[in-house]
Amino acid sequence: MHNDSSPEHTPSPDAEWENDTRSERDIALDVVQRVLARAGTALDEGSTRHTSHDGDQLELEERSALRRVTGLSTELEDVTEVEYRQLRLEKVVLVGLYTRGTALDAEVSLRELAALAETAGSEVLDGLLQRRTNPDPGTYLGSGKAKELAQIVAHAGADTVVVDGELGASQRRGLEDIIKVKVIDRTALILDIFAQHAKSREGKAQVELAQLEYLLPRLRGWGESMSRQAGGQVGGAGAGMGSRGPGETKIELDRRRIRDRMAKLRREIAAMKPARDTKRANRKKNAIPAVSIAGYTNAGKSSLLNALTGAGVLVENALFATLDPTVRRTKTPDGRLYTLADTVGFVRSLPHQLIEAFRSTLEEVGDSDLILHVVDASHPDPEGQIAAVRHVLADIDGVSDIPEAIVLNKADMADPEVIARIRLHESNVHVVSAHTGLGIEELLEYISEALPRPGIQIDVVVPYSRGELVNRIHLEGEIDSIEHVETGTAIKGRVDGELATELAPYTVK
Repeated sequence: MHNDSSPEHTPSPDAEWENDTRSERDIALDVVQRVLARAGTALDEGSTRHTSHDGDQLELEERSALRRVTGLSTELEDVTEVEYRQLRLEKVVLVGLYTRGTALDAEVSLRELAALAETAGSEVLDGLLQRRTNPDPGTYLGSGKAKELAQIVAHAGADTVVVDGELGASQRRGLEDIIKVKVIDRTALILDIFAQHAKSREGKAQVELAQLEYLLPRLRGWGESMSRQAGGQVGGAGAGMGSRGPGETKIELDRRRIRDRMAKLRREIAAMKPARDTKRANRKKNAIPAVSIAGYTNAGKSSLLNALTGAGVLVENALFATLDPTVRRTKTPDGRLYTLADTVGFVRSLPHQLIEAFRSTLEEVGDSDLILHVVDASHPDPEGQIAAVRHVLADIDGVSDIPEAIVLNKADMADPEVIARIRLHESNVHVVSAHTGLGIEELLEYISEALPRPGIQIDVVVPYSRGELVNRIHLEGEIDSIEHVETGTAIKGRVDGELATELAPYTVK
């Protein structure tokens, strides 16, 4: 790596910096070739891996039906025939800035940003890192380094710069004014991916709300956008009393329209909540235990759901491939019914707008009896993934009281030393591979043991005319013995309170 040193630099008091050399403290904008050793390989190598549990994957075929193709353009020699234009895949340069930690940690984060950019449909050309005490308030990188970045962008032929962090409105404007290409931050990139992948009505509303919350403080006035709306007597046509004054600028009008739209979306999302609450209430009424699958994006949550239930939900080697929660009914090896819910994936620095917008969806986790925390064991930093997911889950009411099991997925591609290291620090770890089936049966046995069991003993003879009660005992309770006698079905076992009340008239005296 190339390091610049600056004589004006003042050493930081941060203890983590004291062990670095002076050149490391003053590191300039460095080209991180290791981040992009091979272009377009930020996601796991190889195509998406499917198993027989994943079904036909029709949604994946639909998503893959329209793909951008690089290298094609409508560039014309005779520009008099049609407006000159060039259509191409967005080509991006990534920029990261870190104030503490090691360069390796920053590279892991930049690799993840590259995977996000590829998932959004971009071609990543280069990745750059800078270390400084604090981000520059005007240009994020500092004006000098921003000019160097402008030269790199021009040389690479990029049309977009993606910053691995959240930019303020003035920082984004300052960078765009110097670099002369579009600049977006990590939050905008994640929101773009969510907008592409949202399928359900609720998911689309949640993503749009998050996008508007992000856009509102970042509106930028251009030209007439700063002009006034019919203040005073305009154009010789008197507007009359009560209308004189400076009026409202167009950018203020845009802000008001965005606020109105956000209020409408919040009402729509709130109106969808009772339907979910009703479904959850029915499951609680029927005493059906619930298991939630949570974890980092692309950790294999959907693959695990398919392996456990054969649900056939979308599986793709991409970040945030599935956003809409999927709930499936399944049975334990001993025949007890329970539900398994696949939730939206998490990521480092998940935009707070998305956490708020998807809070209603994440309630599914808070109402579960067991959380399967899925971790990509083949990732360079699985401990960082675990910490990022727990940071988000901590904001959901009731989650802290729910048992959690760490499920190390993709064990067929993981380093055994990494698995051993996580086992050392986590108390409840299960090693599986949704692709090969390794550990799936053992995980099912654990779920069966961990789910709450009925607590009321019964000894009843259910009349043959009440067969629905016998069926409920099979689904919701545990049966020790069953016998068909002259007056009905004699059952000994355990059930929950509500079913026990219904069975009370048939208790053996």
